Amino acid sequence: MNRVVLIVLDSVGIGELPDAADYGDVGSNTVGNIVKAFNGINIPNMCELGMGKIEGIDYLPVPKDIKGSFGRMAELSKGKDTTTGHWEISGIRLEQEFPIYPQGFPPEVINEFKKQIETEILGNYPASGTEIIKELGEKHMQTGYPIVYTSADSVFQIAAHEEVIPVDRLYKICEIARKILKGPHAVGRVIARPFVGEPGNFTRTKNRKDFSLEPTGTTILDKLKEAGYDVMAVGKIEDIFAGKGITYAVHTSDNMDGIDQTLRLIKEDNRGLIFTNLVDFDMVYGHRNNAEGYKEALESVDNRLPEIMQVMKDTDLLIITADHGCDPTTESTDHSREYVPVLLYGKSIKAGVNIGTRKTFSDMAATIAEVFNIRHDFGATSFLNAIKN
Repeated sequence: MNRVVLIVLDSVGIGELPDAADYGDVGSNTVGNIVKAFNGINIPNMCELGMGKIEGIDYLPVPKDIKGSFGRMAELSKGKDTTTGHWEISGIRLEQEFPIYPQGFPPEVINEFKKQIETEILGNYPASGTEIIKELGEKHMQTGYPIVYTSADSVFQIAAHEEVIPVDRLYKICEIARKILKGPHAVGRVIARPFVGEPGNFTRTKNRKDFSLEPTGTTILDKLKEAGYDVMAVGKIEDIFAGKGITYAVHTSDNMDGIDQTLRLIKEDNRGLIFTNLVDFDMVYGHRNNAEGYKEALESVDNRLPEIMQVMKDTDLLIITADHGCDPTTESTDHSREYVPVLLYGKSIKAGVNIGTRKTFSDMAATIAEVFNIRHDFGATSFLNAIKN
């Protein structure tokens, strides 16, 4: 093997972790509860890779011939957000959660922010991104003040109309916030949320940009880059890792674009890691409790898996996993503390192997390190020997 294609289905969890109660997530099961709500789901290609044979999954069909190997992973890090999940997948485990602000950001943060951007702000409370621009968008257009808000995640979000605060200026404001938000206030991400339109008809644009905290340790991405391999980031991966350990990055507009870009890179002559995040499950459907949309998005991605498998080289390894849950059938619109699936496929690995329940997402980093014969200290266990021919 000389290339790994790692696809993260953002928020596609498969059942509550043992500590789910600590996070208010008892009963969460993103895929399972969607299946129950609609009396089934049509994801035959994931099932052929062994999805229905993963421990804890008893609600999906199991085909006679299984083409892949399978298992699930538990998260050891504290937290349940995107950054925490991806960092642990890459080999970093967090002992302390990123800070969250259910009451809004404290004066020492907001006052310094206002001082440095030389203007007042609107908002400063947890809110849905679409709802807060309905509430404050018109006032923002009248005053020119940026809208600051947060969520159940560790985020400092800044919304602005593109005709009031141009996108380049919004990005500079976000960079200012990122420099302020350090130490005890080191949120996982500062996010630019530009929008357009008129009062009563505002829409967010594709110019969102994340300003992430730099990883706090060495990742498998760093190791691969140092060893001279390609590390190709598709979707929000570049943002999640603040550009560290990446040799090429392309941002995407939606899940289908993410798959298109992944296919393009698979067809090219490269060696190393193609790391893709498909964010629509989380951003478009999970946080909005749109269970039907979530189900259809899973089915759409599943429908395109044969394209990926057909263009893979004999020495490629495909890994499909997730970073947390976001159950759209529960009252909460927040992420959920869940196990995530692991589906494995390639001509150079065995089919039908159950890699069991992994104790940490970092087993993924250890496995990728072993594929490329890279020494590491991720404190995790590779499952490569279990699956390779």
